[in-house]
Amino acid sequence: MAAIDVQFDRDGLVPCIAQDANSGEVLTLAYMNEESLRLTEETGEIHYYSRSRRKLWKKGEESGNVQRVRQLRIDCDGDAIVALVEPAGPACHTGERTCFFRDLETGEAPEPVDGEALAALARTIESRLAERPEGSYVVKLLDDPGFAGAKVMEEAEEVSRAVRKESDERVAEEAADVIFHLSALIRSRGIDLADVGKVLNGRRS
Repeated sequence: MAAIDVQFDRDGLVPCIAQDANSGEVLTLAYMNEESLRLTEETGEIHYYSRSRRKLWKKGEESGNVQRVRQLRIDCDGDAIVALVEPAGPACHTGERTCFFRDLETGEAPEPVDGEALAALARTIESRLAERPEGSYVVKLLDDPGFAGAKVMEEAEEVSRAVRKESDERVAEEAADVIFHLSALIRSRGIDLADVGKVLNGRRS
């Protein structure tokens, strides 16, 4: 049971933002009532309340795209919840990864912001791993850990030299090269950036 009292609105609902626990991306905004929140806590999988259908529903009950809960957070006023989840598939009924896939002004896919870069990189590596397009540099890195490891060492030396002798822009460029090649190298072992994040969080004590 929740240690903090949730302030449901006059209709008995509280907004819940689902956020990818690994990438930090906002996936959807939905609503919970007391029963759906209880089921979410008990089962470890997201349950919502549909305002249009006036009924409880488990995310992914038909599509299989469940959202497994890593953590539930509540805001300072107790009237909004963030659910950090591990999505098993697209969050949106359209098949998009997130419900927020359109720019408000253009209606097109939004340009990624800086904080989304690592998540976008991880998705690119996963797509290359699955689709294996001919001539892909990422596939070459994934298939040859020796080559990928050598590139990591090469790029690490270049960023170290840039810190000593070059501009801030060059430091950022070389650091990006290190992260790119390192991401491919660890993925060749079945490890991703989320696994690295878990290790880092474990060192915060």
